[in-house]
Amino acid sequence: MPTKYPHGRMEKSRRSVITLCVLLVCMVVIGTLALTGARFGWGGRYRLKPWGEAISLGLDLRGGVYTVYRGIDNGEESFDTLMNDTIRVLTNRLDAQGYTEATIVRQGTDRIRIEVPNLQDPLDILDVIGTPAVLQFIDEDGNIVMEGKHVKTASPRLIDNSRPVVLFELTDEGRTLFAEATAANLGRKISIKIDKRTISEPVVNTVINDGTAYIEGMSSVQEAQQIAMLIQTGALPLEVEQLEMSSISATLGAEALDRFVLAGAIALILIWLFMFWRYKFCGLVADIALGLYLIILFFILAIIDIQVTLPGVLGILLGIGMAVDANIIIFERIYEEAHKGRPLHAASRAGFTSAMSTILDSNIITLIAAFVLMIFGTGILKGFANTLAISVAVSMFSAVVITRFLFRIFINIINKPDLYVRKGV
Repeated sequence: MPTKYPHGRMEKSRRSVITLCVLLVCMVVIGTLALTGARFGWGGRYRLKPWGEAISLGLDLRGGVYTVYRGIDNGEESFDTLMNDTIRVLTNRLDAQGYTEATIVRQGTDRIRIEVPNLQDPLDILDVIGTPAVLQFIDEDGNIVMEGKHVKTASPRLIDNSRPVVLFELTDEGRTLFAEATAANLGRKISIKIDKRTISEPVVNTVINDGTAYIEGMSSVQEAQQIAMLIQTGALPLEVEQLEMSSISATLGAEALDRFVLAGAIALILIWLFMFWRYKFCGLVADIALGLYLIILFFILAIIDIQVTLPGVLGILLGIGMAVDANIIIFERIYEEAHKGRPLHAASRAGFTSAMSTILDSNIITLIAAFVLMIFGTGILKGFANTLAISVAVSMFSAVVITRFLFRIFINIINKPDLYVRKGV
């Protein structure tokens, strides 16, 4: 019987050593893949992006253009509804042109801010945003026989491999209207206008009742694509005026990010050294927990649809500080319990229990502030709040779960209080 306890303790220590080694190897492998990426599958068919590419960077880091528009209230309909509809149309236009990472947010009551990262020519995006795209079919008597709202789909095509056109399909109502219009205007012209500019004036030779037709008169495929996109997304529900526009250099953003990364790396190394010097094996536990915290944090940022801005980087750095602060509170509570004469296992349990309320209270208050900024803030404030909220949430998980798990493993391996607890409180 007396030999069972040492044997069980040795077995527990052995399992803890294996667990710790596996954990450290996984950290190294994941960290390496996060920095370099990887290709796998037959012939490298699939690619795992490094987190530097997978994490969506904001306008101030990648460069691009931003513009602010003001909606003009004509008092005809609900201004709130028209503003939301205008944002929807602008989003559809940008998506259709391939600007899927663009950000469109409402500022205040009557302003819309549009940010498009990694854009070379700001004028391209202004053409997309600023064009009202009012489509009208007008007969020779000046009557509007059909409008853009009756067009179901529109897409660019090439006729005879050379002539660019826009092929459109009509809604049920549009099919009826167009059939009636072509029947009433045989041998006459029906002008097709976009924003009062005549695009085409075809002569009606037959009744078109199948709900499809095409618009000619485009000088290039690019023009056909532009017109098709504008017809497809529809006119802006609200008249807007441009208030400001600015381009941001990608070089400046990259330089700023490099400085932040360098500063963060130096700070991280100093934190690791200080924690180990100050708190011995407790500090080593904190260092490993901090590494796991960073892996989880950047993994979340890589998989969710959120843009990291320069203020967002500050939110990440602040979250690192809060994660370390939580560990310090835990260790101080463990020291207090150990100096009361409790064994290390009992002191760690009591220390974690007494520290949790303080850690949760401080982090929940920070989360409340972050959520308020996320709801009511705009631009850089919202970017800061997003990363701060994620960082704080991960730091809470790190303190409650990861640090406790690692501390238990370390005690199972080496149960010597002098290596964990300094003399004096």
